Amino acid sequence: MLLGGRLPVAQAQATLSLCTADLPAAIETVTERPEWARSRWGLLVQTQDGDATLYAREAEAFFLPASATKLLTTAAILHRLGPDFRIRTPVSAIGTAPTLDRLQLDGRGDPSMQRGQLRALAQTLQLQGVEQIRELVVTDRYFQHDPLHPTWELEDVLFYYGTAVNSLILDDNAVALTLYPQALGEPPRLVWGDRLAGQQWQIRNQAVTAASGTPDSIEMSGGLGTSVLNLRGAIAADAEPDKFSMAIPNPARYFLDTLQAELADFGITVAQAQIVPSPALAGELLGHLESPPLADLIRATNQPSNNVHAEALLQTLGVTTGQPEAALTALQTALTELGVESAAYQLRDGSGLSRHNLLSPMAVVQVLQGMARSPHFDTYRASLPVGGVSGTLRQRFQDTPLAGVVIAKTGTMTGVSTLSGYLNPSDYEPLVFSIMVNRSERSVTEQRAAIDEIVLLLGRVQPCEDKAASVPWSMPPHAPASSPKMATVYTQYGMIKRNN
Repeated sequence: MLLGGRLPVAQAQATLSLCTADLPAAIETVTERPEWARSRWGLLVQTQDGDATLYAREAEAFFLPASATKLLTTAAILHRLGPDFRIRTPVSAIGTAPTLDRLQLDGRGDPSMQRGQLRALAQTLQLQGVEQIRELVVTDRYFQHDPLHPTWELEDVLFYYGTAVNSLILDDNAVALTLYPQALGEPPRLVWGDRLAGQQWQIRNQAVTAASGTPDSIEMSGGLGTSVLNLRGAIAADAEPDKFSMAIPNPARYFLDTLQAELADFGITVAQAQIVPSPALAGELLGHLESPPLADLIRATNQPSNNVHAEALLQTLGVTTGQPEAALTALQTALTELGVESAAYQLRDGSGLSRHNLLSPMAVVQVLQGMARSPHFDTYRASLPVGGVSGTLRQRFQDTPLAGVVIAKTGTMTGVSTLSGYLNPSDYEPLVFSIMVNRSERSVTEQRAAIDEIVLLLGRVQPCEDKAASVPWSMPPHAPASSPKMATVYTQYGMIKRNN
C-alpha cells in the first residue's frame, strides 16, 4: 500500500537489520507513544531454546490473555494424548431390524460433529432394514461441568463464541440468523439457517426498518437463564442483509431433534425420543462416530480461534486422564510436564473467553518452548495461524517480509489484544514471543497494528557482534517517536478490519 507515493515507514524499514542491543529502544519507540499512555504492555522475547532473552517487560505479571489461552489448552492435550487420538461417539441398540426397541447415542463431546454424520448414520440404519425405533436416546453427561461457563459474560453467551459446551455438540452449537429490511417502519424479517435451532429462541422483535442510508443500529440482548432474544434498533431499507451467528440455547435438544429428523428423512419412525444422563451401553454396540485426529482438532481450534473446540478439548483432557470434574487440574499437570511454572498463570476456562483468566507472557513463552522440545512440535506449530496466509493472521503481515514467516496465536476482547508464537528471523536464531496489551481504549485496529510493528522489529534482529556490518535502526528524519502523526504513518501499513 502506498502512502503519499512512498511505502509506509514500518514496512519500508522491515528489510533493514536491527542489532539485538538496539531492540529494546526500538520496541519502546512503539509502546511509549502518547496514545498508549493508559494501556498496559507485557512482552517477553526469547530464543526458542530459552538460552537468551532479547526483551522483557512485565514478563512475570498477570494479564488478561484472551485467546492466547488456547495455546496452553491445545499444547496440554496434544502432549498428553498425541496427534492421532480421536474422540469416538458410541452408538448401540437393542433389538433387530426392522424394529429396534432402543437406539442410543452416547455423547462424548466431539466438537467436530456435523449434521452430515447423523445423516450417514440414518442412511446406514435404513440400509440395514431398520424401519422403526421405539425409543431413541441420547446421553449428555460425559462432561460433568456446567455447559454455560459461570464466568462468561451474559452478552457473550448469546452468540456463537459463547455458546454452551456440552457432551452433544453439533455444528458448533451455533445457528445463522439473517435480518432482512422490509417496508419503512416495519420490523426486519428474520431467517434462521436451521429451523430446528432457530425455533428454540423466543424472539421479541422491536427493531424497525428505517429510511435509506440510516446507519445500522441493530442491538441484541437476552435474559439470564432464558431463551428470549430481544431485538432493538434500526436497519436501513436499502441495507444489505445483516448476518449473525447465534448460540443454540439447548444444544442437546437440538442434537436429538436433528437426529430424529434425519431418521425421518430415511423413512425411520421414532415412537419416543429423550435425553438422559450417561448410563451403561444399551444392548449391542453398533459402532462409533469418529472425530478427525487430534492434530486436525487442534488446528480447527487455533486457526479460527474456536471457543467451542477449546472448551471441549479441555473437558476431554480431564475425562481421558481420569479427572472429569477437574479438567483444569489435568491441564496444569500437563503444562508442568512441559516446563510451565504453575505460578505463572491462573485459568478458569480453556478458550480465553473468561475475564477471570490470568496469564503472564512468561507462561506463554514457556509453553511455546516446551512444545518446541516435544516430539509433537511440528503438529503443534502447524495448528497455528500463519501471517498473511491463514487463520486469524490471514490479513496481517501481508506484503511484509514476515508473510508466511510469523506463526502465532491471536487474542482479542474489549481492551485486550495479544499475539504469541514463533518467528525465524533471517539473520538470527529462532525466537518465541508473547505480546499483550491490556486496559486499552484504543481501537482493535490500532492495537494490532502496534503489535505487528513490534513483530516486524523482531524479524530484523541480528547478533550484536555483527552490528558494524548492519544498518542501524533509526526513526525517519523529522519525525520524533512521540509524534502522533508518526504513529499514524507507522500503523498505516496494515489496517485490520476483521475483529478476531
